[in-house]
Amino acid sequence: MSLPLTGVRILAVEQYGAGPWGSAYLAELGAEVIKIENPAEGGDTGRTVGPYFFANGDSHFFQTFNRNKRSIALDLKHADGRALFLRLAEHADGVWNNLRGDLPAKLGLDFGSLARVNPRIVCAHLSAYGRSGSRAAWPGYDYLMQAETGWVSVTGEPDGPPARAGLSLVDFVTGVTCALGFVAGVLGARASGRGCDVDASLFDTALHNTNYLSTWYLNAGAATGRLPRGAHPALVPSQLYRSADGWLFIMVNKEKFWPLLCNEIGRPEWVTDPRFANFAARLAHRDLLTELLDQALSEKTTAAWLEQMRGKVPVSAVLDIAQALGNPYVAERGLLSSVTLPDGAAARFVRNPIRIAGAEPPARPAPAMGADTDALLTELGMGRHEIDALRTRGVIA
Repeated sequence: MSLPLTGVRILAVEQYGAGPWGSAYLAELGAEVIKIENPAEGGDTGRTVGPYFFANGDSHFFQTFNRNKRSIALDLKHADGRALFLRLAEHADGVWNNLRGDLPAKLGLDFGSLARVNPRIVCAHLSAYGRSGSRAAWPGYDYLMQAETGWVSVTGEPDGPPARAGLSLVDFVTGVTCALGFVAGVLGARASGRGCDVDASLFDTALHNTNYLSTWYLNAGAATGRLPRGAHPALVPSQLYRSADGWLFIMVNKEKFWPLLCNEIGRPEWVTDPRFANFAARLAHRDLLTELLDQALSEKTTAAWLEQMRGKVPVSAVLDIAQALGNPYVAERGLLSSVTLPDGAAARFVRNPIRIAGAEPPARPAPAMGADTDALLTELGMGRHEIDALRTRGVIA
């Protein structure tokens, strides 16, 4: 069985994180993603993001975001480069970019500019603040969005400073959101014969992902703040608790788990204690319950509690990245994969979580800048002398 996006061709004017992360999902679902990299600027800036490198200009960061893609080194600011791009767009299903909001129209990457050469093309725009409005020309990045849309205000301990998430979650979620919009656009274009523009911005996505906290505020005036130990704002117990040698994260997010927890820790009397009888009561007595649970759970080590409760009560140890990757369950699930680099060495990565029954995702390393330039131009019918002349003029590399 082939992957579901096999045969979909995408021209990606992308760099760094959010854009390449979204198109990586598309590539791993079978799409042909062709990175358009400016040779005058050294290509995708992610190639030089350290501190770890497989080779010069081939960072671990870049390989993480750009496996299974192709690359053409093409200067879109050059008239001949623009002409070549239009020829490529004639045979593409979509154009993908994560440029500043005011740039796609200037570079002719929007549907209005490309419909004349390909009326079915879908143009996906991933920007910081969108392509319209007072901030269209503003630069913007993940951590800024976390700060301005409320994420930072609900992360961290109440007596400490606000904190950002430990990962660039706004980038990652926006990438996947834009990929979903792009696929929807391609489905629509194949049904109607008409493409469109698809937009997803970091700011809009970050605000959207405040989710039920925003609903609470908009409809009940409830402003959620930071809670100790990563606690859920309403469901108790659902936070970190102390064991004899460390921490456990316990999430009693359904009432059925409360009596199970009480029995497992040897406190069956708590099941009928009116202070803890339901979520509302436990929320009202959160501080007391935290103290009591700490005392009970401190009677055994984290490992002992996990051995006793896993699969019965929603519980987890707190692992660092190394421990998480070494978790036997990761191996059981086959969540690590590898690719062979040009020098023959193996590079290891975490596997894409989407699984298509009967089909395996591709496993190719990220391309060198311009690795596919000659092949793609040959597909357009260009000869050796014509390609060499373009290279001499700096149109391609």
